[in-house]
Amino acid sequence: MSETPKVAIVGATGAVGEEMRLCLEERNFPLESLTLLASARSAGKKMTFRGEEITVQELTHDSFQGIDIALFSAGGGISLTFGPSAAAAGCVVIDNSSAFRMDPEVPLVVPEINPEAAKSAPKKIIANPNCSTIIALMGLAPLHDAFGLRSIIASTYQAVSGSGAQGIVELEEQVKAIANGEDFETKVYPRQIAFNVIPQVDAFTDNGYTKEELKMLNEGRKILGLPELKVSCTCVRVPVYRSHSISLTAQFEKPVDVEAAKAAFAGRAGVQVKDDPENGLFPVPLDTTGQDDCLVGRIRKNTVFKNALDLWVVGDQVRKGAALNAVQIAEVL
Repeated sequence: MSETPKVAIVGATGAVGEEMRLCLEERNFPLESLTLLASARSAGKKMTFRGEEITVQELTHDSFQGIDIALFSAGGGISLTFGPSAAAAGCVVIDNSSAFRMDPEVPLVVPEINPEAAKSAPKKIIANPNCSTIIALMGLAPLHDAFGLRSIIASTYQAVSGSGAQGIVELEEQVKAIANGEDFETKVYPRQIAFNVIPQVDAFTDNGYTKEELKMLNEGRKILGLPELKVSCTCVRVPVYRSHSISLTAQFEKPVDVEAAKAAFAGRAGVQVKDDPENGLFPVPLDTTGQDDCLVGRIRKNTVFKNALDLWVVGDQVRKGAALNAVQIAEVL
C-alpha cells in the first residue's frame, strides 16, 4: 500500500463519519486524497478537510475504484451491501459495524492490543470492535498482560449518543418537557431516559442477555485470543450525552494487588490511570468527552473472588470506541 493512500469515508455525514474526518485531520494522517460517501439524500453536501471543501458523493458499488482504504460507518446493512464491493475493487475496508466482527477470516482489532491482526485480512476487511468492548479492554489488556485474565463481570453505563443523534434529541426533549410539565412520547428508547436508567441496550436474546452484552463476551475472546474467557455483562443506557463508563470485576491467573495493577499501565498507549478517590480523582464521562485516551480509576481488590480486582473505565465511545480506533487501524496499515 502507498505511504499516502487514497481514503474514503462511508457514512461521512453521520456522527462517527464526521469524527473520522476530524481524526484524520487532527492526526495528520498521510493521505493522497479523501472521498466522502453517503446516501443520495446527503450527496452534494459540502464538508471541510484541511481547509478545503469536499463535496459528498452518493455511495454506489462503483465508488471504490482507485481507493486504498475505506472507513465504513453507516450501519451493518450498508457494510454487508457495499463492503464486499469495496474489497473486490482492491480497497481495504475498516468497518465500524457488527456485520463482520465474528467472521473468522476478518480480524477484530484494537491497535493498542492486537495490531498484528490488522496485517492479515484475507477478505480485505478489518472489523472495528463494539464501543463498550474497546473501552473495557483498554482497561483490561495491560492487566491481562501482567496477570493473565480469567473472567470479567461488567456493567456498562452507556451514553445516549451511542444511539446516534436521535438519542441526544430524545434526552433533550424529555428533559425540557418534564421541566415544563408537558407530556412526551418515547421513540428511541423503550422507557423514559431523562432522569432514569434503562437496563437494555440492543435486543434481548433467548438466554436473557442483550446482543450488546454478548458482544463483550464474543469480541473480548477474539481480540485477546482467549477462547475460554468467561464474561458476564449487563449493559445500561444512562442520561449522559457522550462517553461510556464501565464497572469491571476482573479475575486473574496470578496474584494481583492494587499497586502492581497501577504499575501495569505505565507506558501503555491510549490509557491513563486517574485514581485518587480520597481527593475526588476518578474518571467521569466529561473527563473523556472529545479525548482520545481511556481513563481508569477506582482500582481496588475484589472482596469476593481470589486474584481479582474491581475497576472503573471511561472512554469516549464516538472517538476511541469508534472513529479513532478505525483511523488507528488505518495507521497500522
